[in-house]
Amino acid sequence: MDSNGISDLYASIFSGTSGLIVLAFYILVVIGLWKVFTKAGYPGILALVPFVNVIFLVKIAGMSGWLALLYLIPIVGFIFGIFVAIRMGERFGKGGLFSFFLLFVFPYIGYLILGFGESRYRQV
Repeated sequence: MDSNGISDLYASIFSGTSGLIVLAFYILVVIGLWKVFTKAGYPGILALVPFVNVIFLVKIAGMSGWLALLYLIPIVGFIFGIFVAIRMGERFGKGGLFSFFLLFVFPYIGYLILGFGESRYRQV
């Protein structure tokens, strides 16, 4: 595939309906994260900045914000994402199954449940 074909592929992926769907999911995650950050005592506006929100998710999970750099390492980032989701669920009183499926696999649903639900943030 030549470079023009690749740019056409990217243009078709990130335009039209698929671009709107990605934007809708991003907005859902930001709304949920805003409420989660507020419950945890952080300013909700931090949810709008893409890498900053990951740093504060790691902090809410009870770890150092510097560990968010582990997301940049391919396989380690995937495993660390699962670990952060489970630790974050524990902080809000949720079990491992909820944390894995609704905070790691389907975060646009899980963060809305944590943010708008009755669960409370507990600092351990």
